[in-house]
Amino acid sequence: MNTVTGKTALVTGASSGIGQEIAKLLAKDGYNLVLVARSDDTLERLSEVFKGNYDTQQITIIKKDLSEEDAAQDVYNQVKAKGITVNVLVNDAGVGLYGLFGTDTDWEREKAMIHLNVLALTQMTKLFLYDMLIRNEGKILNLASLLSITPSPLMAVYAGTKAYVYNFTQSLINELKDTNVTITALLPNATDTDFFNKAGAQNTKITDELQDPVMVAKDGYEALMAGKPKVIPGGLKNKSYEVLAYVAPQEALASLMHDKMLQKPDPDAEQEKKTTLAWGIGFGLAVVTGIAIGIAYKNANALDRARYRYKAKSAGNSISDALSSVVDAVVDAYQNTKTKAEHLVSKGEDKAVDLEAEVAA
Repeated sequence: MNTVTGKTALVTGASSGIGQEIAKLLAKDGYNLVLVARSDDTLERLSEVFKGNYDTQQITIIKKDLSEEDAAQDVYNQVKAKGITVNVLVNDAGVGLYGLFGTDTDWEREKAMIHLNVLALTQMTKLFLYDMLIRNEGKILNLASLLSITPSPLMAVYAGTKAYVYNFTQSLINELKDTNVTITALLPNATDTDFFNKAGAQNTKITDELQDPVMVAKDGYEALMAGKPKVIPGGLKNKSYEVLAYVAPQEALASLMHDKMLQKPDPDAEQEKKTTLAWGIGFGLAVVTGIAIGIAYKNANALDRARYRYKAKSAGNSISDALSSVVDAVVDAYQNTKTKAEHLVSKGEDKAVDLEAEVAA
C-alpha cells in the first residue's frame, strides 16, 4: 500500500539480502528509489519487479563499488545532478572476511572492507545528512551488527568496523536530538544472506543460527520509520545477547564468539571417529570377557568344562562357534604363558641351587 508520495529513498547494497528487502518495503510504501550496488543487471531486474508489483514511479540505478576511493562522493554527485532529493538514506552495503588476522586474512581485502564498511558509510552519511539538516527533515538507517558490541575472533576486522558504525550512529543521535532528522542503528544477528559465503565463513557453526532477512528488514524498517536509535531484530533471544555483552567479561564473550565462529566438524570424520571408538570399546570388552571366561574355564573341573563346551556348541550359530573358539584360544594362550612362566621359575630355582652350592664350597 502506497503511503508516501514524492519522497525518495537511497539504498546501498540493494541487490541482495537485507538491503533488497528494505528496498522492497520502501517500494511498497510508495517511495521512489535510488538503488546502489556493484551489479546493475540485478538492479535492473529488481527495478522491473518494483514497478510491476508496487507501481513505483521513479527508480534510479547507480552501479558503483563503494569500496573504491571517493565512490560515495560520486554517488552523491550523480544524485544531485539528477535533481533528486534523498529523504531516506539506508547504508546497507558491507562485507566481511573470515580467518585469523595474523596469518590467514589478506590485507588488500581487509583494506577494501574498511573502506566500504567505514569510510563509504561515513562519507555517504556526511553528504546526505548535511542536506537533511538544511531541510530539517530526513531519516538514516546504518547497518551495524550484534558484533558491534562483542569481540569476534576470526572476524576481528569486520567486528571492528561494525563497532565503529554503532558508536558513530549513537554519537550522531545525540547531535541530532534537537532536529527533525533521525538516525537508527540496525543490529542483526547472523542473517541468511550471501554474506558468509563471500566472507569465506560458509561452514562455520554460527551458520546453523541464521535468521530470516525478511524479518530483519521488517524490524529495521519499522525502527527507521519510527526514528528509534537502534533495533535488535529477533525477539528476546537476541536482546539477551545485548544484555550479556554489557555485563559479561570481554574474555568470556571472546571465547563464546570464537567457538561460534569455528568450522563445523566434518560429518564423515565424526562418524568414522564414533565407529572407531565403538569398535575399540567392543574389542576391549571382548578381550576382557574372553580373559574372564578363560580364567573361569581353566579353574573349572572336567565336568563343568564339558558342560561349557556343550552349551557353546548347542547354540548352533556362528556367534557361539566364534565364542567357543575364543575361549579355546584364550585358554591355550593362558596355558602356554603359564608353562613358560613355570619353566622360567624352574630355571631360576636351579640356578639358585647351583649358586648356593658354589658358595658353600
